[in-house]
Order: sequence, then C-alpha cells, then structure tokens
Amino acid sequence: MNADGRAGIDAALVRRLIAAQFPQWRGLPVIPVENDGWDNRTYRLGDDMTVRLPTAEGYVPAVAKENHWLPRLAPCLPVAVPPILAMGVPGDGYPFPWSVRGWLPGAPADRGHIDDMSRFAVAVAEFLIALQRCDTTDGPLGGAHSWYRGASPAHYDEATRRCLAVLAGRVDTTRAAAVWDAALAAEWRGTPVWFHGDIASGNLLVADGKLAAVIDFGTSGIGDPACDLVIAWTMFAGEDRAAFRHAVGQDDGTWARARGWALWKALLVLAKSGATEQERVINEVLADG
Repeated sequence: MNADGRAGIDAALVRRLIAAQFPQWRGLPVIPVENDGWDNRTYRLGDDMTVRLPTAEGYVPAVAKENHWLPRLAPCLPVAVPPILAMGVPGDGYPFPWSVRGWLPGAPADRGHIDDMSRFAVAVAEFLIALQRCDTTDGPLGGAHSWYRGASPAHYDEATRRCLAVLAGRVDTTRAAAVWDAALAAEWRGTPVWFHGDIASGNLLVADGKLAAVIDFGTSGIGDPACDLVIAWTMFAGEDRAAFRHAVGQDDGTWARARGWALWKALLVLAKSGATEQERVINEVLADG
C-alpha cells in the first residue's frame, strides 16, 4: 500500500481500475485530493475528473444512490452538485463499485474563504429549500442507507444516553438530556422531502467567496429534513444563525429535532475522541433553547 492508501486504496489501484474499465482515460494523472473524507477515498483524474471509492461495505449503497439520483436532482438545485460520468465495478482486488465524476472547483467552506457569512447562511438555506422541493417519487426513505438521517433521532437514543453517562461532569448533562428528550418528543409527521444528510463545512464548496457547490450526497434520501439544520450550531452563530433560521423556515418541532441531531453527533464525537470543538457545539446547542 502506498503512503496515500487507506482501506487498501491507493493511486496505483485507481490507475489499474481506470486502465481496465475506462481505457479512454488511461494515462491521466491520478492524485489524492487534499481534503479527503473518511467514507470514501477521492482522487483527481486529470484536470476535470475525480474518482471516488468507498472505504468499507457500509458506504457502498451510496454509490448507486448518488449515481441514480444526482443527475435527477441537479437541474432543480441552485448550485452545482457532482456530475456523474461513469460507474466502475469491483476489480483488481478492490471489492466495491466506484464512480468517476466531474471535478467541481472550490474550497471547503470556512470563514477565511467566505465574503459574507450571513449571505452564505442564506445561500445554504436556499439550497436546502430547493432540495426539499425536488420530486420525491420513488426516492429512498431515510434508513440504514442514510445512517438514519431523515428518520427519527430516536434510533440513536441508547447511544446518546451512553454518551451522557460518560460525559457527566464535562458537559451539562441535565440540560443536554432535556434537549434530547425534547427532540424525541417532537415527533415528525410531515410529508417526506429530500434531505442531504450531511450539510457540513467540508461538503460545501466556496468559490469567489460564495457557495458554489454541495458535494457528498451519500447520506441523502427522503424524510424529515431536520438533520440538515445541524449546521446552524456547527458553523453558524449569532446573526449568521438567525439569517439561516429565518431563510430556511421550518416549525419549532423540526428545530427541536435538529438540536437533538446536533447534540447527538457532538456528544458522540466528544465521548470517542475528546475533541474540544465538540464542547463548543454542545454549548451552542444548549444555549439556543
């Protein structure tokens, strides 16, 4: 395995897969992307394409889902999403399907790249509203393929309670439990809409200071859109959060569930890794009641 390898994936493997299955692209340079995810390995293929390969079986359903749905969703969305160019099959010892996509310019969102955070927050809200208006016919209901985004946060009740027990004394577990209970009580009874499932800074690309693209629809599906509001606490604050909340709308119950989703993930990461950034997120969620 080369230095860039993870889960048995490296640039040499990608070159072999391309040569065997898409010989028209044989010989193009294959280079790991600078900002890679965990669920998939992504490589630049020449100047205009990327190759995306799941790192484990649990991430495989996202390949066919994105390849089927992204071309259908793209025309209805206000910013670019990954264009699907080809779908690869297992080969050369690599056991999963994989895909070739068009390269989208831009950098992962952070304050240093964004001209106006409140306008950016509104742009993210507008993307979510447009996504929710997309045709849901035959869309995949939230469940195991989306890691239960779009379904009830109650799926993670046991894990959340364990995290609260582990973190007693480090976070205000009494208030956190109240936020979690409120999320479970605010049961969703709406009509399923499209959700992305992982609206986070790494999946929002910025170019020329503005939102230019949204990537990684692996956890997308149709269901409750509350999971897509987590960015209100993970990236936005103050006026930016207020602008996002006003632009995206949603009722109080949806926001209660969104707080629960944000709390669950922050508690989980904090309990596993001790990452102090998650304490900030937890405090933001607890303060915004």
